[in-house]
Amino acid sequence: MQNDDDKERAPGSKSGAQAPASGAEVRRKRLAKNLRDNLQRRKQQARARRAGAADETTGLPAAKTDESED
Repeated sequence: MQNDDDKERAPGSKSGAQAPASGAEVRRKRLAKNLRDNLQRRKQQARARRAGAADETTGLPAAKTDESED
């Protein structure tokens, strides 16, 4: 008699090992992971900005003004 676990596996597969993914699938998974990591990093930055003091602007160069009026 088969276990319920055996029914879920594809015939001929060993201990649930998956077939090698195609290049497109590997790329899609890699990009999805990068997107999740980036989102988590941006959320963490936003939390840090909310929790901390306002950004200091002293010492930063001013925006370049329109010099065409000379």
